[in-house]
Amino acid sequence: MKHKQFKFEQMNKITTILLMTTVFLISSCAKIYYSPDAKVRASKHQVIAIAPPKVSIAARKKIDAEAIKEQQRTESTNFQQEMYSWLLKRKMQNRIFVEIQDVETTNAKLRKAGYFEDNPMSPNEVCEALGVDGVITSNYSLSKPMSDGAAIALGLLVGVWGSTNNTTVTLELHDKETKKLLWNYNHKVSGSVGSSPARLVDNLMRNASKKMPYSN
Repeated sequence: MKHKQFKFEQMNKITTILLMTTVFLISSCAKIYYSPDAKVRASKHQVIAIAPPKVSIAARKKIDAEAIKEQQRTESTNFQQEMYSWLLKRKMQNRIFVEIQDVETTNAKLRKAGYFEDNPMSPNEVCEALGVDGVITSNYSLSKPMSDGAAIALGLLVGVWGSTNNTTVTLELHDKETKKLLWNYNHKVSGSVGSSPARLVDNLMRNASKKMPYSN
């Protein structure tokens, strides 16, 4: 009887650990577009940049529009940095052959060009402003902000986890010389409370990077 009780308690512990550590579940039905000359064009790139992601967060009751905009700006900065760090790590592992412009340089040049002043710029104009051969643009559509500390605290205190964060992510690679879209990757991701930009990007890029025309 004691043995059965012990096994039951162990199973409960394992279940709890899995619930707390499982953050994102990524479906296997990503939509991918390749330009016929994607590999050829990508092989000619020496330096690329990661443009600040466009982030949209579903409106919430009792939260004003300006607060949502500020959160979107914060998430954009977080996602851009995490994408850069992830790709840089891959480059250090010789898994990606192209140079990646650092985020600070990218954002400084874009600010100088007026990118952050609600001034729409085409991917080719972004490439020109940054002096790179290609640019990765992205869109993150979130049902709720990442890293919701208050919801995590509530979940731990009363044993109730918050609602799932449904996220749709689109990544695109644009070529400066031909002004063409070389690659598009669209994916839907579901995550629990406790999701973070780092974990989202890690799970996303593990799959997306294998499909990128830069991968060896």
